[in-house]
Amino acid sequence: MIISWNSTNQCNMFCEHCYREAGEKAEEELSTDEAKRMLEEIVRADFKIMIFSGGEPLMRPDIFELIAYAKNLGLRPVLGTNGTLISPEVAEKLKMAGLMGAGISLDSLDVKKHDQLRHYEGAFREAVQGMNNCREVGLPFQIHTTVFDWNQDELENITDFAIETGAVAHHLFFLVPTGRAVDLEEESLRAEAYEEVLERILKKQQEIEIELKPTCAPQFMRIAKQMGMDMRFTRGCLAGTHYCIVGPKGDVQPCAYLNIPLGNVKETPFSEIWSSHPVFKELRTLNYKGDCGQCEYKYICGGCRARAYFYHDKDFMAEEPWCIYRGRRGQL
Repeated sequence: MIISWNSTNQCNMFCEHCYREAGEKAEEELSTDEAKRMLEEIVRADFKIMIFSGGEPLMRPDIFELIAYAKNLGLRPVLGTNGTLISPEVAEKLKMAGLMGAGISLDSLDVKKHDQLRHYEGAFREAVQGMNNCREVGLPFQIHTTVFDWNQDELENITDFAIETGAVAHHLFFLVPTGRAVDLEEESLRAEAYEEVLERILKKQQEIEIELKPTCAPQFMRIAKQMGMDMRFTRGCLAGTHYCIVGPKGDVQPCAYLNIPLGNVKETPFSEIWSSHPVFKELRTLNYKGDCGQCEYKYICGGCRARAYFYHDKDFMAEEPWCIYRGRRGQL
């Protein structure tokens, strides 16, 4: 199971698609001691992979201490970062703390487009330097790309760049209108393009050795099965079943893009929220509505619950709106 913690709202960028609307540090962010207690509860809830994200997690002064604490608890700590702050010294400190890998954002090979999206001159150059610094100290890294209508044609080229740079994986995040990304809703892919891009990604996966992983595009599991591909993944949408996220102030929600606070770790132990909150319990029933509920692939796909929530009047059990497959009826 995987959990992500937005360790701070502070960020050195102002990305147009940021679901957390990061920038300034939030008031009442978890203290070091509160974060350590949360990590202990995360272990108690049987999570295995701990993602430290943000904002920009490297702007949190105690991040190395918390990564080491997570590692000592038996978690697999990884980092979600824009990469600009990974100097040679920081890369070495991350490795020494026990970090198992870093996900570094790169949304276009066009320097101007990448920098413009992130409102940060030098974002591309510094991110690539961060990748190089990770490689030099032997810290595994992967590239994270958010998919828009304007960059969909260069995804395979970014994958090739990831291979050339020494990345172990390329993860592609399909836009969900949340936070500042609501203003970019028209730039997200629609059903036909969504399907076509997923097919392209999976065909590329058959040609290369590093891992390609679509995120917030759970239909990739159905498409992979239709293509006869064996995937190491067992399910598309993990929200509330095998994944959740904790915000900077300690609020727990089913996923980064499903903005439904289910409790706060300062007030209620995380393991209790995870095991007993009614929303988590409902998500685990897999009793989806509409086409998702009737689809024979619902157990390996699940549809994007956050996209269902946005497009179906906050009904997170509604059908996925950007899926062209309609499945069998009455056979589940």
